[in-house]
Amino acid sequence: MMLKELSGALADVGEGPQDERRNSVELLNKILEVLSRKDVGDTFQHIQKIVTSLLRTINCTVITMGREHTLISRVVACMTAILSQMDDQHYSSYIETFSGTSDLVDFLMETFMLFKDLIGKHVYPSDWVTMIMVQNRVFLRAINIYADTMNHKFLDNNNFEVQLWNNYFHLAVAFITQESLQLQHFSPTKRNKILAKYGDMRRLIGFAIRDMWYKLAGNKICFIPGMVGPILEMTLIPEEELRRATIPIFFDMMQCEHKHAGNFKKFENEIILKLDHEVEGGGGDVRYMELLQTILLECAQEYAPLLSEVRSFVSLVTGLLERLLDYRTVMSDDSRNNRMSCTVNLLNFYKDINREAMYIRYLYKLRDLHLDGENFTEAAYTLLLHSKLLKWSDEQCTPQVDFQCPQSQRQLKESLYSTIISYFDQGKMWEEAIALCKELADQYEMEVFDYELLGENLKQQAKFYENIMKILRPKPDYFAVGYYGCGFPQFLRNKVFIHRGKEYERREDFQGQLMSQFPSAVRLNTTTMPGDDIKNSPQQYIQCFTVQPVLEIPPRLKNKPVPDQIINFYKSNYVQRFQYSRPVRKGKVDPDNEFASMWIERTTFYTAYKLPGILRWFEATSMTHTTVSPLENAIETMSNTNEKILTMINQYQCDETLPINPLSMLLNGIVDPAVMGGFAKYEKAFFIDEYTQEHPEDKEKLSRLKDLIAWQIPLLGRGIVLHGKRVTDDLRPFHERMEECFKQLKKKVEKEYGVRELPDMDDRRSTRPRSMLRSVRQSICSLAGSECGTPTKPHPDNVSLDLAVPLTPTSLPRSSGSISVVDDTGHEHEVRLRSKKKKQKQGRGSMIFISEEKERTSTLDCKRLSKKQEFRSDTNLSEPSEESSLANSNSRSLPTITGLSLTVANGSEEVESARIRRDSKSMSVCLPSDRTSDRRSKGVITLLFKTRLSSKPEEGKTAPDSATEKTSTRF
Repeated sequence: MMLKELSGALADVGEGPQDERRNSVELLNKILEVLSRKDVGDTFQHIQKIVTSLLRTINCTVITMGREHTLISRVVACMTAILSQMDDQHYSSYIETFSGTSDLVDFLMETFMLFKDLIGKHVYPSDWVTMIMVQNRVFLRAINIYADTMNHKFLDNNNFEVQLWNNYFHLAVAFITQESLQLQHFSPTKRNKILAKYGDMRRLIGFAIRDMWYKLAGNKICFIPGMVGPILEMTLIPEEELRRATIPIFFDMMQCEHKHAGNFKKFENEIILKLDHEVEGGGGDVRYMELLQTILLECAQEYAPLLSEVRSFVSLVTGLLERLLDYRTVMSDDSRNNRMSCTVNLLNFYKDINREAMYIRYLYKLRDLHLDGENFTEAAYTLLLHSKLLKWSDEQCTPQVDFQCPQSQRQLKESLYSTIISYFDQGKMWEEAIALCKELADQYEMEVFDYELLGENLKQQAKFYENIMKILRPKPDYFAVGYYGCGFPQFLRNKVFIHRGKEYERREDFQGQLMSQFPSAVRLNTTTMPGDDIKNSPQQYIQCFTVQPVLEIPPRLKNKPVPDQIINFYKSNYVQRFQYSRPVRKGKVDPDNEFASMWIERTTFYTAYKLPGILRWFEATSMTHTTVSPLENAIETMSNTNEKILTMINQYQCDETLPINPLSMLLNGIVDPAVMGGFAKYEKAFFIDEYTQEHPEDKEKLSRLKDLIAWQIPLLGRGIVLHGKRVTDDLRPFHERMEECFKQLKKKVEKEYGVRELPDMDDRRSTRPRSMLRSVRQSICSLAGSECGTPTKPHPDNVSLDLAVPLTPTSLPRSSGSISVVDDTGHEHEVRLRSKKKKQKQGRGSMIFISEEKERTSTLDCKRLSKKQEFRSDTNLSEPSEESSLANSNSRSLPTITGLSLTVANGSEEVESARIRRDSKSMSVCLPSDRTSDRRSKGVITLLFKTRLSSKPEEGKTAPDSATEKTSTRF
């Protein structure tokens, strides 16, 4: 009677009055306390009645009660006390009380879910270790007894209950993996006390799981791949004996699926997915990887049909575990770079094995790391990889990333593009942003016909184009970093990486930050490759030095007039080759002139991918070594100096707000011998008879060096003129001294190496900015050939003759800055380039002069051709035309540039008088008549010119008799 009343009261514990609920629980507690005593006689029947009347009621009460209920711990304690006082006969008798199979299945499933819930969320404080361990011991005994019941009643095919067995396995794994049983986290003293009193319950339940699995026989396929994750979680427990007992279950799963489907792809996919989550959460170690590899291969030896597939699987899982363990190791330290490297290793691995969902998962992890470090360019490239997996279609996206709502691939790709464009904008990578804008614009215009979005898109493109031309983008430095020694992780050990620095980041700052990530590392002060003693050392050694990116001109920009703002971008972006030059001394050393014996050892690094990319650094996959001779080094240095002067002149012409100091330092360092000595050291080293006799093969290189020196004079002159316009009064004496030094230098160089003249770039015919740098760089900076070890740029001064009467093209060597042309009469004409004389008549200052007798349409065609030729030759990217008739004209002459005059060099008095007459009345120039075909030409249009020596009937004029007279033609 009392048990019946108590059963009803316990059923209402969760909702009844507070006092009545407390009293009911206290009464049951007192009864169980009395029955647990040894001096009360036989209690079997009393406990049996309590179990029959109250056990299931208490189970249901605990299930329905909230974990915040004040009496929950007392009710659970009562349930634990009942189970602890039950012996095997009590369990058997109670199980027999269920009338049918379904009722027993319901009870077992209720109990398994209840136990799993209580194990996952203890109702006792975490420091109540004794109470928790007592509850675990009671639960373990109950689980094993109920497992025996399942073996007897629900194992054969007729009565097999898949869900019941599934609940059992999940309960057993939850029990074995609960935090309170992970003894490795306890202190040695606490661990020893628990083992002495309760034993290692993980081992007991683990062996039970193994036995239950093998009893399933043909029903195992029902739990593949669902049980792969729970079994993996169990095998990752760092207990050697338990691992050895449970890892063979994996091979049994592979064998079972292979028999059923001919492969074990489901098992493989599931274990890769679960392994990623478990190792990231802290499970697994190197020892587990070794055991997994060894045990699976041993099992496969006894089953030949699976041997090759198991080997492939083991190799796959081993590679994944290595990367996952590296990733987990670095995620706990402060090095964001290492976390990024390991993330990229993982996403590349998942890409290689075609696991798209995991690949995308790590793409977004990498994106988040980049945003934390404000690496917007790299974040954009990372998201771009996801966008490439999507199509411009209305298909629904697969649920791979946690987006807010289902959407089509088109919607997701458009959203990604918008984000990526924003990142590229913040990273000042407007070229990439424009490319994506164009793709979006094509969709708006041709596919979805959203002209409003199209208009916004085009406005955005216009803004990006404007930014490219107007906003300064500092060039980042690049650093080679070598990690040597066995003390580094595997993904860094004995490897060299090329790092892209941030804006204005110095090597010292970069190196300091690098060393802070590895405080125990030793910095190597040399730039040579260390020996095996350092590579095999257990220590850490870091080598860091600056490297120079090698420009790779995009094919679409070659042979075209590219402004400096555009081409400068490619000098430090989209690069995959990097060079480091180290000076060495060879041969006889002259203490007064180091250049004569200064050789250059050049190392070229090739990275796995172009920079920038999804990382700010990439591994150098290969290296090459070359040697540059002293003369080649001199040519290279002079070429770089000339280009530096050109670049700075261009900058100061375009921006009047720039401070004058950098220009002052550059010019003064060259023209004032007291500062740097200029190129006098080169002259003493190479322009002597002794060197010429010892190195006859360097004749062409010596000519190149002389030509570079000669071209430096007009560059310096243009720079000093600019400096004079911008210099302040307090620096006027400094400027005057610099002018005086320049006059002396100019006189000396022009006497020895000839005169070079730059075009007058003050004329601005249109609103389009024109760079002097583009016009003349090839002739004055890039004369060094490929044998000098520098990038070879062709000479654009080749001239094509396309006349009505065919001529015999001839090119004769002449004085510096001039070329010789033989006309159809056999007369030779030497012409050289000089600055144009400005005409008073508007519209002719920088165009080809055309006779006033020509019709207006002919004039327009001539100007159009001239403009086209200017575009072709006015660039540092042009290549030699295959159609050129003067294939080997003097390399030291300036390319044909609009607005220059072709004058006779060193001509006679008759020639001078002819030039004076020409200045008073321009001579007629005949250009090709077929303008249409010329405009359609896709090749390089070379400026054409012809010296008219024959009469022109249509103009009613007769050219002077010039059998012996050389004529000057003005362009």
